[in-house]
Amino acid sequence: MSEILPPCPECTGAFTYEMGALLVCPECGHEWSPASAETPDAGGAAAVIKDSVGNVLADGDTVTVVKTLKVKGSPSGIKAGTKVRNIRLVEDGVDGHDIDCKVDGFGPMQLKSSVVKKA
Repeated sequence: MSEILPPCPECTGAFTYEMGALLVCPECGHEWSPASAETPDAGGAAAVIKDSVGNVLADGDTVTVVKTLKVKGSPSGIKAGTKVRNIRLVEDGVDGHDIDCKVDGFGPMQLKSSVVKKA
């Protein structure tokens, strides 16, 4: 028995088993077909990045900063309510910073998606 079954796409549980034509996860109860389990890996689906209230973000969106942020070298920082236009999402950001953008008055910088809200 050398067949290795894929982990659960919902909870990433490793104890999946076959039940008829479906794969089943005993940890969360999720059922899926083996054909659909192969398509996300082959398609290279990107991670979904959400803002502080759960809206899905995309490249080119406009966001609003929801809390005042300290900026190293600046006496005032970025105030809550500042709009940032034309964001670019990055998957491998430094320390969880997953948004590249230009903030008016500050220049290019990286933000965390947890401190912005889709406008």
